[in-house]
Amino acid sequence: MTAAKEAGTTPFQIDLRRYLRELDENRDLTRLICEIADASKYIVNSIRTGDLGVAGTSNLYGEDQLALDVLSDRIIRKRLLHSGVVARVASEEISEIITISPDSRGKYSVAYDPLDGSSLVDVNLAVGTIVSIYEGDNLLQPGRNQVAALYILYGPRTTMMLSTGNGVHEFAMNQLMEYNLVQENLKLDPKGSIYSPGGQRNKYTPGTEKFVSHLEAKGSKLRYSGGLVPDINQILVKGKGVFLYPHLQDNPNGKLRVLYELNPMAYLVEQAGGAASTGKQRILDLQPQGIEDRAPVFIGCKEDVALAEKFIAEEAK
Repeated sequence: MTAAKEAGTTPFQIDLRRYLRELDENRDLTRLICEIADASKYIVNSIRTGDLGVAGTSNLYGEDQLALDVLSDRIIRKRLLHSGVVARVASEEISEIITISPDSRGKYSVAYDPLDGSSLVDVNLAVGTIVSIYEGDNLLQPGRNQVAALYILYGPRTTMMLSTGNGVHEFAMNQLMEYNLVQENLKLDPKGSIYSPGGQRNKYTPGTEKFVSHLEAKGSKLRYSGGLVPDINQILVKGKGVFLYPHLQDNPNGKLRVLYELNPMAYLVEQAGGAASTGKQRILDLQPQGIEDRAPVFIGCKEDVALAEKFIAEEAK
């Protein structure tokens, strides 16, 4: 029985905090998730009214930071700092892991991308916040050890996809800027009919090219926004599809970051019955060596991801 049914309410009548409480989630984890939800209210306002210019700084990957990137990072970090339940944080916008509390007992560590796809804001496309949560103070561990993951999508509506290890649930921000449950336990079909291919096509390796050609031949529709959050959200909401940003001939490690992007998205997709792979191994089994680690990714419906792995293995022989 779902939390909404147990409470005798319809989905739109139950808010995020109440939902987590009725699932009997850890009180401090609930507080942490709600702090992040509160931070998103200020990020929404910043996207609507803020400076779209360059901040004059760069992140640890050498990418120019937009003013909105820096502001979003500060908003989230401040909420985490004052939550009282966080030991360490790692942000895609800063160059090191920050210790908030030297005593990690009963606390959590958080890796986050404060505004993924921020370069899309000035052309008015959807962007998002991605968050990964672990118990204790170690962020450099396999993603399978996450206790929760979420993303917030800032689009025509502001929505949150959340998992604490018991399925994936969607919440939407209402007029009072509170998150209410939209639907519980989203599920992916075994295979899909849409695909979102990142990376330069003429640099695909033979296995990836064979996989994409197969998707085209069977009539899959190309749906790629240039933003990881909206593309993964489309797959989860529609319940079908696959996203890929593969290894390229001149870039075997792909583009996306393990801590801030791949681990939380892989956790969510697996909780919905899907799969996430580098093309050779499960994303959630990767052992990060540093906060800057990247990896290729094929993520979405299980059978589609398995087929990508098959073609990549065959072409590597």
